[in-house]
Amino acid sequence: MDRSQLLDKLIGILSAERGESAPKLAEERKPDYFRALCNVRPPVPAGEEFLRLQDEYLSDCTRQKGVVDVDKLEYRGNIALWRGDITRLNADAIVNACNCALLGCFVPLHGCIDNAIHSAAGVQVRLDCNSMMKGALEPNGRVRVTKGYNLPCKYIFHTVGPQVSGAVTAQNRADLKSCYLSCMDRATEMGLRSIAFCCISTGVYGYPKEQACAVAVSAVKEKLSAAGGLKVIFNVFSKEDEEIYERELAAI
Repeated sequence: MDRSQLLDKLIGILSAERGESAPKLAEERKPDYFRALCNVRPPVPAGEEFLRLQDEYLSDCTRQKGVVDVDKLEYRGNIALWRGDITRLNADAIVNACNCALLGCFVPLHGCIDNAIHSAAGVQVRLDCNSMMKGALEPNGRVRVTKGYNLPCKYIFHTVGPQVSGAVTAQNRADLKSCYLSCMDRATEMGLRSIAFCCISTGVYGYPKEQACAVAVSAVKEKLSAAGGLKVIFNVFSKEDEEIYERELAAI
């Protein structure tokens, strides 16, 4: 079954779940339409056929994007900076900046990292998070762990960062620091060799980028000596973020 046929089958299954007929789509629209259907899909059990076809499709997407070997990055004191799509990194764990429901982003094709990670990993992540949360809300600064499924990483670390409105408060700083410390502690407890952090809270959550970067680098440095050789990758997506981290890391 080729890629187009896989998408036709997947879109058909998801459309049937919704009580709809699968639309006739141009080839270039099929990937986004499938992703959008997954984005809005509630955390209900998925059939074996869907999961098999989804995993085949998403694994192929991962191969096509190309896997980035974190062992080949340039490290300084076990810290590396890399700009690009975090879903390409084969770190033992990647960090997802999520919302307090921990179910991923339900906005179709939204540009947040929560949406990107869930979309590339598969619907199993939402199902696992739902099983953990059982309708509860996750406090800021903690970490929950799921498997990476169709990502090249082994695990996804889900953490809720603070939302900032106006000036950054002491509680905002403490919550953001806790995100990094909690993830570092869990990675050490699990005996992981590498972890990739996104820029937690700096998107729609409004934490000023320079201040968030300072907290991130300081928190990682605080834990690194006791982390048993853990490699830390700061993953950024924009050139602006890369320059901010370069300046902060140059001061180490």
